[in-house]
Amino acid sequence: MDFDFDTPVDRRNTGSIKWDKYRARDVLPMWVADMDFRAPPAVLRALRERVEHGIFGYTAAPDDVVDAVVAMCAERFDWHIERDWLLWFPGLNSALTATCRAIGEDGDEALVLPPVYPPFLLAAPRSRRRNVVSPLVLDGQRWVMDFEHMQATVSARTRLLLFCNPHNPVGRVYDERELLQVAEFCERNDLVLCSDDVHCDLVLDPAARYRPLARLVPEVAARTITLLGVGKTYNLAGLHCGYAIVPDPGLRERLQAAMSGVVAYINPLSYAATRTAYRECAAWREALLDYLRGNCAAVRAAVDACPGLRITPIEATYLAWIDARALPVDDPAAFFEHAGVGLSDGRDFGFPGYLRLNFGCPRVQLDAALRRMVEAVAALRHAGARPGNGTGGETGY
Repeated sequence: MDFDFDTPVDRRNTGSIKWDKYRARDVLPMWVADMDFRAPPAVLRALRERVEHGIFGYTAAPDDVVDAVVAMCAERFDWHIERDWLLWFPGLNSALTATCRAIGEDGDEALVLPPVYPPFLLAAPRSRRRNVVSPLVLDGQRWVMDFEHMQATVSARTRLLLFCNPHNPVGRVYDERELLQVAEFCERNDLVLCSDDVHCDLVLDPAARYRPLARLVPEVAARTITLLGVGKTYNLAGLHCGYAIVPDPGLRERLQAAMSGVVAYINPLSYAATRTAYRECAAWREALLDYLRGNCAAVRAAVDACPGLRITPIEATYLAWIDARALPVDDPAAFFEHAGVGLSDGRDFGFPGYLRLNFGCPRVQLDAALRRMVEAVAALRHAGARPGNGTGGETGY
């Protein structure tokens, strides 16, 4: 079956956060992790059918939706979860905040590993906890965890590791050796592990393989909260439907208590979309991955053509993490926005001088954005600027 990822959909004047940021400006929005593709046809059909029912009251997870999640974990990841391990959340932000509130006491610490999705950096402070920070480091062409630095960073008050795999924004899929190191680190330091795995269905590199850490290391499952959902893969983020897999009853009870009175119910349309995405959209997902691989190659070619920009291999996600520190400008995000391309500023991820580009869009839109970026960098060179006079440094932190 053929799926159309090439035809642009006009999202202006629809309340889109992504597009309305640049309302009435000639700026292509390539920032927030929200693709510009229509949702899968089967999901659209399921939503129409659910709307025809006509009633949208408070809704618990229907049995067939729970069955779809359980079957998906078994089929894709050989992970045999129990039905009662699931807790439902209206998105990742609320899950991260509830997790921070559930673990430890006021003044305790969460370990974060920037560069990372901005809500990771905000969840602990919003929960009367503190962040302790151990940045990822660049080892050749791979972003990796610095376990020695992580060990030196934790204290007697560190209770939680906020982890991301596949990683947003650097695009890594951590291998088995790295995951085993994370498990051992959490065991040694008695940390709860909250693993954001929402990009797990978006692995682009055929050599990479996503593994749920709680499935890989059963001993660490009792201290693990795994966050998943259909929002990223199937472009359903606005429906706000995610879930946590929490095998340990005590940890699950603590998380439920933190959710009580704070976290909203999931809406019935979200449940319908989740069930259908997992049961009927495998072919659409494979077609999406093929399209994203082509987009990814276009991004790499354009960045390689821009002196002063650098990119590492993207193993997963539809996000490119671009090192712009050697570009001879003070504010790379503002520079490219002036050139007509709206990118995410690395400062929000804890890494000034970097940019994140969302290539989950029709090729014509991506090509237009990349052309503007290449031309802007070329104009710098023609004006006499020399790459290499930026902020410098290897980690950017």
